[in-house]
Amino acid sequence: MIAEKLSEIAAFSLSPLDLLPQRELREKIVALAIQGVPEHAHGQAWTHLEGLRQRLLATNVDGVRVVVFGGGSGLSNIIGGDSRLSSWAQKPFSGLKEIFRQTSSIVCITDDGGSTGELLKDLPLVAIGDMRHVLLSSIQLARLQKRYRLTAQEATTTVALLADIFNWRYTDQLSREHPGLAAIAQKIRQLPTALGTYLLFLLDALFTDRRLAGTLSRPHCFGNLLLVAAMYREIAAEHDNQLLAKRQDLLYPAVQLGMKALAMALGAGSVLPCTPTPAQLRVRYSNGVESGGESRLSQTRRGCPVESVAVQYFGAVHVYDEVLADIAAADIVVLAPGSLYSSIIPIFKVPGLAEAVRQNSRALKILVSNLWVQSGETDLSLADPERKFHVSDMIRAYEENIPGGTKGLFNEVICISLQDIPASILQRYAVEGKVPIYLDRERLSRRGNLPIECGVYSRSALAERGVIQHDPDSLALAVKGLYSARGCFPAPDDTTPFAQPVAETLDDCPRLLPFQRYRELSLWVDALPIEVAGDTIQLSELRRRLVETLWDHPIIPLSHLHYCRGIQCIDRTVWDRDQQWDNVFSFYDPVDSRIKIRSDQLMSEKGLEVAFCIALGESLLGNYAAEKEMRQVVQEGLTLGRVYHLHLRDEEERYCYFSDRQLRAFLFLARMCSTASDPRHYTRLVNDGEGFTPPGLLLGLMYAWYLDNRFATHIEYKMSVMRINQTDLIPEQQKMVQRRRKMVEFFCEVVFTATPSMHPFNTPHPRQKR
Repeated sequence: MIAEKLSEIAAFSLSPLDLLPQRELREKIVALAIQGVPEHAHGQAWTHLEGLRQRLLATNVDGVRVVVFGGGSGLSNIIGGDSRLSSWAQKPFSGLKEIFRQTSSIVCITDDGGSTGELLKDLPLVAIGDMRHVLLSSIQLARLQKRYRLTAQEATTTVALLADIFNWRYTDQLSREHPGLAAIAQKIRQLPTALGTYLLFLLDALFTDRRLAGTLSRPHCFGNLLLVAAMYREIAAEHDNQLLAKRQDLLYPAVQLGMKALAMALGAGSVLPCTPTPAQLRVRYSNGVESGGESRLSQTRRGCPVESVAVQYFGAVHVYDEVLADIAAADIVVLAPGSLYSSIIPIFKVPGLAEAVRQNSRALKILVSNLWVQSGETDLSLADPERKFHVSDMIRAYEENIPGGTKGLFNEVICISLQDIPASILQRYAVEGKVPIYLDRERLSRRGNLPIECGVYSRSALAERGVIQHDPDSLALAVKGLYSARGCFPAPDDTTPFAQPVAETLDDCPRLLPFQRYRELSLWVDALPIEVAGDTIQLSELRRRLVETLWDHPIIPLSHLHYCRGIQCIDRTVWDRDQQWDNVFSFYDPVDSRIKIRSDQLMSEKGLEVAFCIALGESLLGNYAAEKEMRQVVQEGLTLGRVYHLHLRDEEERYCYFSDRQLRAFLFLARMCSTASDPRHYTRLVNDGEGFTPPGLLLGLMYAWYLDNRFATHIEYKMSVMRINQTDLIPEQQKMVQRRRKMVEFFCEVVFTATPSMHPFNTPHPRQKR
């Protein structure tokens, strides 16, 4: 019917389609579905266009199966609106879920911030925060009405209560007497009887299941706890968390059954993780620095683009048969908007998922482009860091980070039309530092993609909250229009062969789950002798901050803690360290193997974090130095400078994180010169009046900088030379850049390496003394 109507319209010498300003037929169809017939269309043109639109909208899609990939806000928003917003409950039944009733969501699981991160401290589970978010947004009107025999108004009231319940956050310890919990329990009792009984059962399990006791002492989003309770309900009570960490095969079915049970109770569509195997995001920047953890990605400002992304799994990767079956049966596949490197890419890093999508050759496959640049991810282009981020940069990142590339994963690319957004709004956003991701149509077309520029932004969100985001209903209509008219479009002119999927190099060596690592960190800090000067801070609070500092930097291995045997906080009045050349108020003392911190650094969490990280980095050298001395260089009565002399301790007497070869490699990078007469003797000439960063302090500063470049602006300044376009006018500049790169490589491959490497810096560690 749609094809016949298009042929009838095309028979006119001036087709009514020509009245639609969009370039391509797909864009015209989408605009017609979303916006309707233009006001200036008259007579027969209006009749034909309106007839076409009605046929598009009347297409029966009840049996159409849709699979949507994504994570967090982007996925939940296009599924059914962002359920975390207070206004969501006013219009909860919107988006893809209401037009396509058979919609399944496959969710990214690398989140480690907020309540999800708190859960990872206590449980051996996969990250669940994004699943909770998407699950709430997936509640469908028809399912809810059918299950509990509700009117539309009653269903809306029920969803409003569920939003209050699942989105409730508390910051103190949760107990049965908590006043906020009493209010939540009262709202649960207002739900349909069967639903309320089920949620009250899960609430009670939070207090009766001993395996969940640790979660009650931390701040959480209550909906996450309900998900946890639903999952643990499926696990035998005698299986404690320590056993579950070793036997993740016991957890995998519990996650699936718990999610399905909760989805059924809520009247929601299918929501499952891309894998139930716990995982962590690893990001490599173009300057060679590697960082761990999704939350670090958005917090850190490296000043250089992300180069690649990897996912580290805590066990053999498992994918549910149901997920693979949903992909194989899908009529439509949608890649939701979201964080570039922490949403779609980690999903398709899961072995088998990308190939499963490629093998479904009959599905309509759509990528929904992000709207705005995201700090830390899309604020710089790898192709050209000097310009803004384009849609092709986003697709290039997918191409380079997804095994096998993007071919077969999507064809159409839905992009927002900036022409529809008032210039005043764009100007205000620009003042706030928010920049749109620009559509470079020609480059996308050359890549074989089909850009569809359309007005899929939410006008109500713009009017009510002054924000620009995807409109769930408009996007759903765009997808329906493309699906309804799919047989009328010319086939994509793309004969590029499929790239052979490159197998991910999965690290299969034993690794502690996050909750196991947190336990080990807590045990280490609790046993650490600490002296606090005066009443600057409570000892318990100091220990808590130290644990959180180590937890917040997941790339710090436990082996880095072997060389610190205590912490001494020294009052400022008796701090006698020479600060002529630096303002670093902490150091590692190899005499007693303790970290010394000036007490005023404890006054702020940031000050303590920086001071501790610098000293912890220094501790990796242990007692490497037998003697250190600075001598004046005097020639004919003139002081020309100074020479720093460093004598290494004999290897047999040395306790140090580095092997002898690695230690010497670092000293070379620190521009220390070995003497021909004594291989243990190193020197460094310093001009008169100039400062000097000795190897220990340099290691500590580099250590802190590598963790977060904001911790050591002195090092950041030195490393900024790597971001300057290189020329051959000053050869010394090129040598400097190479030295900087070698230093970063040393920290990546030696200091923070997660596994043994064949890198030339690496050799087995020598016997270490404690």
